[in-house]
Amino acid sequence: MSRLVDLVNMKYLPGKSSRSGQALLLVLLSMAVVLTVVLSILSRSITDVSVTTREEEALRAFSAAEAGVEQSLVIGTGLGETQIGEATFRTTVTSAVASAKEFASPAGLFSGESLTFWLVGHDDSGDLVCDATHSCFTGSQIKICWGKAGTPGDSVQTPAIEASIYYDRTPGNDATVRIARITTDPNTVRAASNHFSGTDGATCTTAGENFAFSKTINFAGLGIPAAVYQTQDGLQYLKVRMFYNTGETQPVGILVTAAAGNGNLPSQGLRISSVGVSGDVNRSIDVFEGYSEAPSIFDASVFSLGGLTQ
Repeated sequence: MSRLVDLVNMKYLPGKSSRSGQALLLVLLSMAVVLTVVLSILSRSITDVSVTTREEEALRAFSAAEAGVEQSLVIGTGLGETQIGEATFRTTVTSAVASAKEFASPAGLFSGESLTFWLVGHDDSGDLVCDATHSCFTGSQIKICWGKAGTPGDSVQTPAIEASIYYDRTPGNDATVRIARITTDPNTVRAASNHFSGTDGATCTTAGENFAFSKTINFAGLGIPAAVYQTQDGLQYLKVRMFYNTGETQPVGILVTAAAGNGNLPSQGLRISSVGVSGDVNRSIDVFEGYSEAPSIFDASVFSLGGLTQ
């Protein structure tokens, strides 16, 4: 009887093999947790290193592209593939709008600021020239487009413009320079007090951009002789000044109309495209460099070869 009791008791006593199995399971679970943590840390470290490397390459590529722009601004021509540190750059320089009929300025204007559109050509040194290679505009009229598409015409911030056409009374003789001006305001209520002329009453599109307002300028209507605007090197440049839009910049562009006798626009400046490369990263910069223009103080100055008389 005692033998049977002993056998029954032995059946329910935990054995050594059971305890060993539980310990192995705990060890495996612990190793899985540790391995997961280690792999997570390694993955994060690899990702951080990769991101840091890409950021450094991006900075080097951007710096190389900037260096290409600066060198092209100095020498005035494009550069082939050039090594700079651990990066390279390549630049191209092209004429902006040469022998075309439309141009939209890449820079907008605040109230009081002005922008020059050239009607004569420039040589490689930046000097004014009219010849078979460097075209100069001839024609009886030109259209100015301004204001972002959707700009209301009855707001206090609605932009108005003043257009000044500089021309040589005797074409090619800068001693005979004259100025013809016209002002135009889309805001008809405001125009009643500032006495600006009205606009064309229609939107316009030039160089792929849409503008809210437009004004066609007829040179004959401003008193410019036909012998001037029909002759090379007669019309010099058009300066557009903007008013009233103190809150934000507004774009402006010009468009040569389809009127008989209108030629093409000359180059308005240089476009510089620079691409920097570092590793697998590319960065590009596009810059527009306009030609030098007379300081704005000359717009309000009085010139006299023989002195001033009150």
